[in-house]
Amino acid sequence: MRYCSFLPWFCLIMLCWISAAPLSFGQSYGVDLRNTLMPASGGMAGTSVAAPQDCVSAINGNPATMTQFKGSHMTLGGGWAESTFDLTQGVRAPGINVDPFSDKSTVPGSVVPAIGATQELQGFSVPVFVGIGFVGAAGAGTNFVNAPESNGSASYLLLLEAIPSVAIELTDNLSIGGSMFIGDGFSSGPFVGTSKMTNAYSLRGGCGINYATSQRSWIGAYYLSTQEFRFHDQVIPYRPLGNRIPRTVNIGLPQQVGLGWASERFMDNRLLLAVDALYFDWESAALFGDIYNNSWALQMGAQYSSKRNIKLRCGYALAENPMDTSLITSIDGIVPGGTPSVDYTQAQFSIPNVHRISGGAGMEIYPHVNLDVFAGGMFPATQTLGGTRVDLVSYWLGFGLTWHFDPCSNHGCSRLPSTCSGI
Repeated sequence: MRYCSFLPWFCLIMLCWISAAPLSFGQSYGVDLRNTLMPASGGMAGTSVAAPQDCVSAINGNPATMTQFKGSHMTLGGGWAESTFDLTQGVRAPGINVDPFSDKSTVPGSVVPAIGATQELQGFSVPVFVGIGFVGAAGAGTNFVNAPESNGSASYLLLLEAIPSVAIELTDNLSIGGSMFIGDGFSSGPFVGTSKMTNAYSLRGGCGINYATSQRSWIGAYYLSTQEFRFHDQVIPYRPLGNRIPRTVNIGLPQQVGLGWASERFMDNRLLLAVDALYFDWESAALFGDIYNNSWALQMGAQYSSKRNIKLRCGYALAENPMDTSLITSIDGIVPGGTPSVDYTQAQFSIPNVHRISGGAGMEIYPHVNLDVFAGGMFPATQTLGGTRVDLVSYWLGFGLTWHFDPCSNHGCSRLPSTCSGI
């Protein structure tokens, strides 16, 4: 078809535009990053439930898809995410002694790791695959201490995960998998008062299923349990009168369900199209159950593999704004002073950006060694909560190096085009 020759140029132009445009902390859903900062998935708006293009996305998302990575694979990568977070406080919040002000958050960008390895095990009656990953799962941060009216408002949250995973190929078409998330969290704030950086640990479980509907088409689904971190004696809330007793802050990630479809049966098997639907049950998450509503996200991605084995990627995500705009009287039972204080605290976690785009590229730079790069951003958005307004725009970029060891096993070649010459 005539338009086939234009697709690589279209993807390349989109990538350049994303990199140069003044777009919108990472492509998070609430505070959950999912696979939006992974080396290959990051260029496809995070799509990875049915056919991930890097092994870290399989480990962190649907573990059943690890069976698509024959042989041994190791990825070292990461992303850089930064935002412009402007807050305007239009009313006084006497409960936390915050006066009207307008300021830009001074929290710098963050480096988010994406490291993982998968291994196909021999000697079992069915193919078995194991994996281990280390990723940044969630994060957020604001700092308005330069504005005296903010009463020293600052907050920071970073959740890291070590993820051992296993997958079993039950039949030629059907695979199942499971994973354990060993989380280490670091938090400061977000409540006005005296706070210290505190760490906490927590576990999370996940399972997934993947089915090949044809030789080059897949459907998949996964489930993740909730994960609650208890930051002991993290904050002494601001109390103009009364005892200032240290309080434990509970912060959690929600239950989550992901559904996905992917197929590369287009343009002589060179074009991969993928769609994911993600559901976040924020009501199950400590702290964020008071801040967010349950929400959906739709991820769509495309990847074109040229005859020179260069992959061009682009993606678009439509994310429902999770902010709960109804009347909230308390956040985790800590915030005092009524609605203005609650609105002000809730605004620190605003992620109102509905539209996000991304692009990326991948190529084999040495036999069985791949380099993937990506960039993306959120379109500017505004969130108003009572007398508090947030204007947010953010962007991110990253890369990954992947080594493929023994890429062609007895079961056939990995489906990754750059891995085996027989594809």
